[in-house]
Amino acid sequence: MEWLIRMKNALDYMESRMTGPLRIEEIAAVAYVSPFHFQRMFSMLTGVTVADYIRKRRLTLAAQELAISNIRVLDVALKYGYDSPESFAKAFRKAHGLTPSAAREPGVQLKAFPRLSFHLSLKGDQEMDYKIVNKEAFTVIGKSMEVTTKDGENFRRIPQFWDECNDDGTSDKLIEFGLREEWLGICMCMDMQKEMLTYWIAVESPPGADPQGYETAVVPAATWAVFKSVGAMPDAIQGVWQRIFQEWFPGTGYEHTGGPEFELYPPGDTSAGDYVCEIWIPVMKK
Repeated sequence: MEWLIRMKNALDYMESRMTGPLRIEEIAAVAYVSPFHFQRMFSMLTGVTVADYIRKRRLTLAAQELAISNIRVLDVALKYGYDSPESFAKAFRKAHGLTPSAAREPGVQLKAFPRLSFHLSLKGDQEMDYKIVNKEAFTVIGKSMEVTTKDGENFRRIPQFWDECNDDGTSDKLIEFGLREEWLGICMCMDMQKEMLTYWIAVESPPGADPQGYETAVVPAATWAVFKSVGAMPDAIQGVWQRIFQEWFPGTGYEHTGGPEFELYPPGDTSAGDYVCEIWIPVMKK
């Protein structure tokens, strides 16, 4: 319940400052968590990033104001944080499919992104198996891409990236470098403010191994919370991710460190009901 109240307070804080500057550090402070953890929790629980939520709410409020008043477009643009009428018009057209001036026309259809709210949902009837693992820094070899988290683009692009690596033989080639026969899907360099991350398809390799043209990176030492997923991909693992952020984080007092997180995939039939894989999240006690 305490966690629910803190998240509600953070939403109230954002809503009360839609016409002024909103700093993620201040929003997260209302919820008594780190900026990274708040943004990661928010996006996992709502399906939108904090930045995207603020952007959509401001454009909703701006459209409503234009429709019912004679305020100048320039003044509305500045009021809701845009530096120029041009940047406001571009964002407005993307959100509503028309220009700010057209929003004044009688009977015009506008799109509204409603204010979010968090409600108590009694769960926890199923136990969550997890373990805490301290692991030293390790080297990975693989292939990476940068992807935006805006409008859920990462959820579309990452499966495509896996298909590409499976089709061109990259996945099979990487196993030759691995310490173990298992693939890692790693989210690195998660920049919540810029709504970008770097996604890797990789294997853990011995330090100093010849990457033979592939990329290398070091995953820093961390304390990891490790969760088991059992079932067909991707539904089973997506369900575990939801439970981690809806139930496990709020109920344990752990917080995401902001470091890389990854899924670990052993060989096997990923469509089988008994396929087992893991989620590794770097954590710290608050």
